[in-house]
Amino acid sequence: MTELSNTKPQRKAVALISGGLDSLLAARVVQEQGVHVEGINFYTGFCVEGHTHAIRKKDKEKQKRNNALWSAEQLGIKLHIIDISEEYKDIVYNPKHGYGANLNPCLDCKIYMVNQAQAWADENGFDFIITGEVIGQRPKSQRKETMPIIARESGAEDRLLRPLCAQNLMPTLPEREGWVQREELLGFTGRSRKPQFELAKKFGFEDFAQPAGGCCFLTDANYSKKLADLWEARGEKHYELDDIMLLKVGRHIRPKPNFKIIVSREEGENNFLRGYRKEFTTIHTVSHGGPLTLVEGTFDKEDLKLAAQIVARYSGGKGADKVTVEVDNFEGSSFVMDVKPMAAHDVLDEWHI
Repeated sequence: MTELSNTKPQRKAVALISGGLDSLLAARVVQEQGVHVEGINFYTGFCVEGHTHAIRKKDKEKQKRNNALWSAEQLGIKLHIIDISEEYKDIVYNPKHGYGANLNPCLDCKIYMVNQAQAWADENGFDFIITGEVIGQRPKSQRKETMPIIARESGAEDRLLRPLCAQNLMPTLPEREGWVQREELLGFTGRSRKPQFELAKKFGFEDFAQPAGGCCFLTDANYSKKLADLWEARGEKHYELDDIMLLKVGRHIRPKPNFKIIVSREEGENNFLRGYRKEFTTIHTVSHGGPLTLVEGTFDKEDLKLAAQIVARYSGGKGADKVTVEVDNFEGSSFVMDVKPMAAHDVLDEWHI
């Protein structure tokens, strides 16, 4: 006769890993209780860590890494990276709960990601979900009144555990069932990072991502302004992955409503923009060193002359009487013209996006 084992099955949790400190700590807190943890990271297209550092020559010494992968390595867990960039567009275009301070649909984003994590957990036999949310940490999505909304609308309900602030919330299923001990969870609140830094030190994490809150460019005011301009120029909310990348590179200048130029700021950006020469009309200086520039929109030769004058202003010939530029890929042909560089004070502030 076989004896029945009294050993409880090891519970399994999937942690949303953004690459920030909070998600790293939340996963470790649950790991410490003997739960098997794996990570999940959702690729939206707006979290391109190290992208500008990899492009810009002046940033070449800065660290280039995927912080979500790095976090998983520190935790010793498997990380599942899932591309949601196409379906995520609808959240960016039409957030049910609106935008934050910029074009960040943070509440809808969190609901969607928890929903996807819940579906993944069900498919893979995991018991509950972990997030690094802290009450009061973020003004849009991490308020005490929004916590139940995320749990309810994502479908996770009380299978959603927030280890860093759990003691300030109602007990969840993992706590009630004894899968984790509530007294070993935490009660962090507010925007201060001091409790997280102390916990990181306790766990021996010394080299975590800064800032600690992930890498979504939609929270950046300058980036959101460029995206809003793109939508206004196109007359609709629409973007592709190349748009997301190009919004992060160069000076974006719109001298007329019908077109804008993207002017590289240094050699690294020049090299990056060369990859788009077949897709855009480009302008580059011939007589002097200068930036490679992409022209986007609908434009004629007079518009290109204006664009070339602006480009010349950012070239080595900005003080010259004339600068020779070459325009490539305009209506299937290329041509050269001489222009007088525009004076700095004539490049109007309102042109800069």
